[in-house]
Amino acid sequence: MTAHTTELAPRLLWQLGAELGEGPLWLPEQQRLYFVNLKGKALHALDADGSRHSWTLPTFICWIVPRADGDGFLAGLRDGVVRLWLEPELRFDYLARPVQDKPGVRLNDAKADPEGRLWLGTMNSADVHRPDGQLFRLDADGVLSAALDGYHICNGPAFSLDGRTMYHSDSLHGRTYAYDVAADGSLGPARLWRQFGDGEGSPDGMTVDSEGCVWIAQWGGGRVCRYSPDGELLATIAMPVSQPASCVFGGPELKTLYITSAWEGMSDAQRAAEPLAGSLFAVDLDVPGVAPARYGK
Repeated sequence: MTAHTTELAPRLLWQLGAELGEGPLWLPEQQRLYFVNLKGKALHALDADGSRHSWTLPTFICWIVPRADGDGFLAGLRDGVVRLWLEPELRFDYLARPVQDKPGVRLNDAKADPEGRLWLGTMNSADVHRPDGQLFRLDADGVLSAALDGYHICNGPAFSLDGRTMYHSDSLHGRTYAYDVAADGSLGPARLWRQFGDGEGSPDGMTVDSEGCVWIAQWGGGRVCRYSPDGELLATIAMPVSQPASCVFGGPELKTLYITSAWEGMSDAQRAAEPLAGSLFAVDLDVPGVAPARYGK
């Protein structure tokens, strides 16, 4: 695998001031980056030519995942999973509401795996110290099941290139775990993959590159880091904001790492000291990423 220097410098792409910039997704066929301002109830898109697009939702939008059949997306709203279409106009239909009867609990982060299954996490946003977070699996046939319980803030997941390992974080405790993934989607026991310490921030959104290394946005740590499949630190991107939230590879050769950020929880003084908080950034890298997995068959 390729090592990087620690002098990787992000460039500013869009200073939009998102309270909680999350869920970046690159669609190669559109040459377009999608991402959300979760609490701003907005979905944004940035085209390769610099064109910008935005859509407003009636509630929080946490992420979007492309469908294998190309017919729109799956999206996570505050209280459930929906089918989402953007053309000719925005519309959505609910598929599942796993937190409908759980006060304070909302969807948080999600990703499809190489087998076309959707994995989506939840958290108690009213009290993050409550272990109400769960990880659910939505199979390609539409069956929803709970895969993990007892999380505080579910973040990730990301998958190894062969799909047999899932990386998933409980951000409150700064822990990223690895799980074996069986052919039927069942998970093996949790293995502590990395414990993040003082000054490193909390593991938030993550992605995997074409060498199987894991890139993690480290909330509160002001950095995005690359780790080997064994959890060894390989490279660090120092960010001009303290709360990078997620990252994804994109661009024509999948060699651009796009990074979202947030000002959620900051005081007025902190926001004044970080005028770029909530912006979208990019870093050009030597090792490409991989195209996004899609839901369904």
